[in-house]
Amino acid sequence: MTTLLSSPAGAGHRSPSRWWILAVLSLAQLMVVLDSTIVNIALPRAQAALGFSSDDRQWVVTAYALSFGGLLLLGGRISDRWGQKRVLIIGLFGFAAASAVGGAAGTFGVLISARAAQGAFGALLAPAALSLLTIVFHEPAERTRAFGVFGSVSGTGAAVGLLLGGALTEYWSWAWCLWVNVPLAAIAIIGAIFLIPATAGSPRVKLDIPGTVTVVAGTVLLVLGFTRANSSGWSAASTITLLATGLAALLLFVSIQRRVKHPLLPLRIVLDRYRGGSLLGVALSALGIFAVFLFLTFYLQTTKGFTPLVTGVAFLPMIGAITFVSIAIAPPLLRRHGPRIPISLGALFGAAGLFWLSTLTTSSGYATVVLPALIMLGLGMGLVFGAGFNSATAGVRPDDAGVASALANAGQQIFGALGTALLSTFAVQATSAAAQRGAAIAAVAGYDRAFLVAAIVFLGAAVLTGLLIPRAATSHEAVENADHSASARA
Repeated sequence: MTTLLSSPAGAGHRSPSRWWILAVLSLAQLMVVLDSTIVNIALPRAQAALGFSSDDRQWVVTAYALSFGGLLLLGGRISDRWGQKRVLIIGLFGFAAASAVGGAAGTFGVLISARAAQGAFGALLAPAALSLLTIVFHEPAERTRAFGVFGSVSGTGAAVGLLLGGALTEYWSWAWCLWVNVPLAAIAIIGAIFLIPATAGSPRVKLDIPGTVTVVAGTVLLVLGFTRANSSGWSAASTITLLATGLAALLLFVSIQRRVKHPLLPLRIVLDRYRGGSLLGVALSALGIFAVFLFLTFYLQTTKGFTPLVTGVAFLPMIGAITFVSIAIAPPLLRRHGPRIPISLGALFGAAGLFWLSTLTTSSGYATVVLPALIMLGLGMGLVFGAGFNSATAGVRPDDAGVASALANAGQQIFGALGTALLSTFAVQATSAAAQRGAAIAAVAGYDRAFLVAAIVFLGAAVLTGLLIPRAATSHEAVENADHSASARA
């Protein structure tokens, strides 16, 4: 436990417990991703228990997404400043405490506050976990395998949340969808204390307060704008004001990052084509995953009559496909061709799966339509996550490890939240247009429209990443070499 992993000198040593460390970090990441969906399936019973309105229930989900996505960049810089291990443990403690309070909530306000606190502490532990992975695994072959495992956890955690949430809600209580984090966090805390070697922060890393305020404000306003568009419409003055103000805040953030001495987001991280393209692939792919979890869950339960637990089981083939591809197929492709081919190819597979889902009708069978589409989507997501997380954080300076890790996670969460709001708007419009055909048919028409739009986004992601990411013999060497030229340009 005396190895100083965050120092350049310590980077040459391999921790003898590195694979156990991978398990601890994966568990921490699972908690964060799992909480994006595990509460969704418990919302009806939570609403009945606490008595909040249908208009308010969306905030149980968005409170977590707003605080988590909005504070991720700050969390990455905090882990760089004060040390990844210390910040990881603090984040785990806080996440567990917020989960305990949320499960015991007697009022809607307490529940919302607890969900926001979960997101804030998740924004601390998520980038710390991923940057520790970057530090512990520095040998290219082992690093690629480790990121494949970590990427599979990130890609499947939301589905695991649906499965676990269904079981806990059906057989115990909705509160256990929050309380389950307490034992998980306890295991991760013990593992972190005894397995992860000490890491030292860098006093050179300064917190960019103006950048933090503008990026948090911009992210929150955009999420609120998309959420408002879902209820008030795109032409509403409140929607336009929120979106315009959010975009202005983000433009101001970019301007600040170009001028400030210690930026929250060093532009060299995203100006690099390898890293920027990989981040884009991971972010846009999250849109499709969130769409499947949301709309397909409603289709299976309300249209096909599946129970919450059976619905979770129905997602398992996609989980298996993501896990297998991200561990067994994505790493050798990444080593041989770099990130361009696996990410672009994965986006094409994802588009094919979503196009397949857009053909759903009220009489479609699970085995004939849903299952093959889920497998196709799982193959694509395994390629994107297995290659994307590796390349999005490869070759960064030690001082930038936390913020690069935060970007990878922020892309998933923020684009997933924004994409859900955007696709919900298209779904509502399609459902309204088909209302005269009956409630069930109209609902499925909305799901189909959402899947179709998500498929088009995936096609765009395939084209953009194919054009943006250059060819490379090996992603690790290419990204590391490109980082020097990107730093010079910045």
